[in-house]
Amino acid sequence: MPRSDDPADRPLKPAMLRGAMRRCPSCGQGALFHGYLTVRDQCDHCGEDMSHQRADDGPAYLTILLVSHLGAPLLLAVYMAWRPSAMSMLIGFSLGAVILSLLLLPLIKGAFVGFQWARRMHGFGAAPRTLSA
Repeated sequence: MPRSDDPADRPLKPAMLRGAMRRCPSCGQGALFHGYLTVRDQCDHCGEDMSHQRADDGPAYLTILLVSHLGAPLLLAVYMAWRPSAMSMLIGFSLGAVILSLLLLPLIKGAFVGFQWARRMHGFGAAPRTLSA
């Protein structure tokens, strides 16, 4: 199958959306993760090699950024409107931050992998390796 190095042949938005939906960015059918955050080595449906992904700490940093930027104004608004006790705010916002972080982290990591696949980063665009004897 002929290979094109043109980045336009891998549209960014669909690849990131597929990744965020925890699906293979190439075909959109196979599961991207094995477990909660472990990226599969290859897609079960199309065979795309996913071992090249290097999401590392990027998804965690972006998740923290989003949760804190959503939580801080909400914290201020709740305090100004109802003046709840410090303990109820601590418990409520801690639980909210943990739950929101756990929900967003796999979505953001999938989008990161989709971005890397679409832009042919970290070996996603390389020719397949052949084993030599």
